[in-house]
Amino acid sequence: MNTHLTYRKASKNDIDYLLDLRTKTMNPHYTDSHLPTDRETTLQRILYQFDKAHIILLNNEPAGLLKINKADDKTEVLQLQIDPTQQGKGLGKMILKDILEEASKEGKTVELSVLKTNKAQHLYTRLGFKTVGEDEHSYFMEFQGN
Repeated sequence: MNTHLTYRKASKNDIDYLLDLRTKTMNPHYTDSHLPTDRETTLQRILYQFDKAHIILLNNEPAGLLKINKADDKTEVLQLQIDPTQQGKGLGKMILKDILEEASKEGKTVELSVLKTNKAQHLYTRLGFKTVGEDEHSYFMEFQGN
């Protein structure tokens, strides 16, 4: 597959795209977890740390969202969503592997949380993430850089 991935900082002009993306990718998991899926709650999740949001571009077309916080000692993957039309092509895995590689070079831990109803947790485990905690709805996972 010819995949040319780039990123651009998300702007307020992307809100409609991100609402649609999040509704398609996350609302089924929120429904399964008995969490709210109304527009206002969804919008609040989109706006959470919006300054760290990047649109994933595949061949210059929007293919998803990566919201990431890079601190001195750790990298937090706050949100990673791949458009359903682009899922199953290894994009999420490729993006995460790049993040893990960079964090390993810098000796950082990578952290994320995943809803217990989201099958993405299996990808995270295969990539080397370990579950370090949980609450009613989510697993908290970490990858230790070298």
